[in-house]
Amino acid sequence: MKKIVLTSIIALATSTALMAGVNPSVCKGCHGHAWEKKALGRSDIVANMTHKEIARALIAYKTTTEADEMVMKTQVSRYSDADLKAFAQTIGK
Repeated sequence: MKKIVLTSIIALATSTALMAGVNPSVCKGCHGHAWEKKALGRSDIVANMTHKEIARALIAYKTTTEADEMVMKTQVSRYSDADLKAFAQTIGK
């Protein structure tokens, strides 16, 4: 029974991410497979953030002018706010 529930949760998270149009494999290069790394040694650990905090951060990167945040701006600028909010629901707490 646990395997069925776990498989269902993973499938739901994956399908939700795909529907959002955000490719999480691009993110995991810096943030880690389980979102456990500080990207570039300085970001927050995404696994410790809430869905709301993640969504707020992703949307804020779209309008940033900070030079050290340009990598994230490049990654998120192609997505709508709705896409980023939907993706945020698939990661974090």
